[in-house]
Order: sequence, then structure tokens, then C-alpha cells
Amino acid sequence: MPCRSLSFLSGNYYHIFNRGNNRQRIFLEDQNYRFFLKQFQDYFDPEAIELIAHCLMPNHYHMLVHLQKEIDFSNLMRSFSTSYVKSFNSWHKRSGHLFEGNFRARLIDEDRYLTHLCRYIHLNPVTAAFVQHPQDWKYSDYVQWISDPGSDILPNIRVRKRFFGTAQDYQSFVMDYAGEEKVRKEIEKLLFGWID
Repeated sequence: MPCRSLSFLSGNYYHIFNRGNNRQRIFLEDQNYRFFLKQFQDYFDPEAIELIAHCLMPNHYHMLVHLQKEIDFSNLMRSFSTSYVKSFNSWHKRSGHLFEGNFRARLIDEDRYLTHLCRYIHLNPVTAAFVQHPQDWKYSDYVQWISDPGSDILPNIRVRKRFFGTAQDYQSFVMDYAGEEKVRKEIEKLLFGWID
């Protein structure tokens, strides 16, 4: 297995993503999506890692995470992925690889990339033509981002308030971008490489 050149250090934001082997589906039913998120919560201590934004798509996933403590992120992520694959294979009576390879990661070291990434993650089901509005996709945390629970306890609400202000400001930021296909593709190429 090739050595990962990216270091996972506390205080940094990372875009974590992967897709199905041969672009096959990695979620076949609602239970799969819910189990994936539950396993992530079980494997990663919220005091060590915050899940800032996420979107689970039928054949790939995106997560923006913030590392708060030094942890062996690569090995924990590998264990988490293996646990999901074993369960998925058991449920669907299949064997073998599910993901294209090891998870991929990008350090998000500039505020402008972080803001574009949040928007990109939440618009993923819209640009893939699964839904017309990001709030209609139930496998992301967009609805949480555009609600205002009146609390800074949730990490995604703290990030939203820091970079965008109100829920309405973030919703406008997302929707103003929804039709800009050329810009979207340029950002994808810059930040994510292979993402469709």
C-alpha cells in the first residue's frame, strides 16, 4: 500500500472523500446511509474530530472534518471503512472491494477553499440531478446548516456563523452558485481532482 504523503494534524480542516469501485453504488438503501454515519460517530471521538459538513451520494461521499487533537486518523479511517464494507457485503450478500481504494484527503488551508467546499458538498445532489434543492437530499447536513437552533454547540453551526453569519446568508451563498457550471468544474478540478 503506498504511503500517504498528507499529514493529519490537529487544528486543520480536511476534505475526506471516496467513491465506489468502478463507480458502483456504496449505498443501496436508507439503512446503509444511516449506518455509515453512525459508524463514523462510533469510530471518531467528537472531542478529537468534528464533522463539519457531509454529503453521502449513491456512489461516493464527501466529508469536511476538523481535527482537534492528534489522532491516528489514517488508521482509524481505514478501520471505519473496513467495518462499513464488511457490513455492506453481509447485508447485500456480496464480497470483495467496495471502494475504489483508500480514502482520499485534501488539506483545506485557506478560508476561501473551505467556504467553496462547504457549498460544493451541499450542492452535490443538485448538480448530480437527484434533487432540485439541496434541502431535499436527506443524506447531507445542509438542512442543519440552514436552520438556526440558537446554539453554538454543533460544529457545523459554529463554522457557518464564523464564515457566513446567518442561516439565510449561507443559503444565499449556496443558491447563488447553483447554476454556475463552469466555475463549479474549475473548483472541482482545483480542489478534488476526480470528482464527477
